[in-house]
Amino acid sequence: MSLISKLRLITVDVTGTLLAYKGQLGDYYCMAAKAAGKPCPDYERMHEGFKLAYTDMAKQYPCFGFAAKMPNMDWWRMCVKDSFVKAGYEYDEETFEKIFKRIYSAFGSSAPYSVFPDAQPFLKWLRGKGLTVGIVSNAEYRYKDVILPALGLNQGSEWDFGVFSGIVGVEKPDPSIYRIALEMAGNIAPEEALHIGDSMRKDYIPARSIGMHGLLLDRFKTTDAESWRQSGATVLPDLIAAREWLSKNLKDESVAAEQNV
Repeated sequence: MSLISKLRLITVDVTGTLLAYKGQLGDYYCMAAKAAGKPCPDYERMHEGFKLAYTDMAKQYPCFGFAAKMPNMDWWRMCVKDSFVKAGYEYDEETFEKIFKRIYSAFGSSAPYSVFPDAQPFLKWLRGKGLTVGIVSNAEYRYKDVILPALGLNQGSEWDFGVFSGIVGVEKPDPSIYRIALEMAGNIAPEEALHIGDSMRKDYIPARSIGMHGLLLDRFKTTDAESWRQSGATVLPDLIAAREWLSKNLKDESVAAEQNV
């Protein structure tokens, strides 16, 4: 019996699993600054500034300001402004607003992202097998309404429902986000569900903690992948390998039975 025959639900992470960022963060900040008549910021400083600012905002106003009822645009305006400040750049209000609007617009479109070639066929294959497919992502509403559809990953053809942290007010690695997914799928039992992602901390551990099956993708050959395997996780290079793994006859795959899958 294959693992897929025992499942009713598969949930999937987005970034690093279905899609990747195109180019560098600095590309988009540079284009926005130049369009406002300002020099291109230093890429490395901008990248580090953004990481610090995003971390601070996520702590102060988690889930993109969900609990504080902060409008999405205001959350990002504060984050982008602090990113520039931490990188050593400050602009007058009018100039910053021009820069910010370009950045906000760019990251609310499909422009900064590319879909992995195996993503759409994999999702369609799952739904063709009669499985429910859910998206579980630490992302805001534009992923659901704009970005994923613009990239050809549509609700109703590639996926059935989405649990986005900015919409539900819970984010990974809180296991509650996976419980919400089980509920949204029709109160499916965790042992009948599999989550696929690229983070041990945010994807595998919390999904497994509530009794779901787990699978990690290592698309970029990370240094952590070996430790993931040693801890008992199944780690595969892509969704083509995931399809093969799901289709295997488990009694012929003795390793699978030992890998906490």
